[in-house]
Amino acid sequence: MSHDYKAQQAETFETFVEIGKIESLPKRAVVNFLFLADEVDAPFAAAEKALKALGFVTRQDEDGETLEARTGEMEISAAAIWAEEKRATEVALKFGFEPDGWELVE
Repeated sequence: MSHDYKAQQAETFETFVEIGKIESLPKRAVVNFLFLADEVDAPFAAAEKALKALGFVTRQDEDGETLEARTGEMEISAAAIWAEEKRATEVALKFGFEPDGWELVE
């Protein structure tokens, strides 16, 4: 089954609006994208290498199931976040990781 990028984009824009209702959003920040492994023996090292080649800083969470991909400091807008999220998602999916949201890191 192919990934539904339109639904993911809609969720990103909705999340951005909801966060903005709760707190003041910074003009610039680091964004951390989360990806869940589909399988226990997911190829974390290969996925990290590919994401790093695109400029993301990566790490595996302590849970052993989640891969994080952080941007450098960037403009904070729904469109800018989505652009980076899509780039990271395209890579992560190739290695069996499903997108699981994002968070701002100030």
